[in-house]
Amino acid sequence: MDFEDLVFKTRSYRRFDEEFRVNTETLRQLVNLARLSPSAANRQPLKYILCNSRKKCDLIFPSLAWAGYLKEWGGPAKGERPSAYIVILGDTAITGSFGVDSGIAAQTIMLGATNLGLGGCMIASIKKDKLRADLNIPEKYEILLVLALGKPVEKVVIEDLKGEDFKYWRDDNQVHHVPKRSLDDLIISFE
Repeated sequence: MDFEDLVFKTRSYRRFDEEFRVNTETLRQLVNLARLSPSAANRQPLKYILCNSRKKCDLIFPSLAWAGYLKEWGGPAKGERPSAYIVILGDTAITGSFGVDSGIAAQTIMLGATNLGLGGCMIASIKKDKLRADLNIPEKYEILLVLALGKPVEKVVIEDLKGEDFKYWRDDNQVHHVPKRSLDDLIISFE
């Protein structure tokens, strides 16, 4: 697929085929893509926890908030939960500021996942103290993001933003709608 298609298909998926397991080598391959990506001042301060066992996935799941605009939805039901996670950490022994590194790494991983026929969701709403305790994460690592990964089982549709209502929503068929501003709304100057 060409790059524009890859970006278009890289959506935030929140429901997965939990029986489809993402293997360790695939997780390593995705983190390797992040490793090869740019890093501010080339410090490379990010570290990763890879998880694809059911037991550990069940441990991570309660530490995450899933969709802030879907107030009635508590997250994916059993059977539709991610089959893998990548926890992105910042190593404070390397630097105290992680800038945009986690965003670059997360998007690179998500693009790589889409290219492999997977999908995922970047989650920043994390019960960090709980996750740190449950995974025994040393204090020198700052928890930055959790990437939920798996085989998506939901349809995500991009549509034009109407007015200023940018909140994503689900219809009666559980199709996930994501309003996007037009390109002309984003570009404020050109010559």
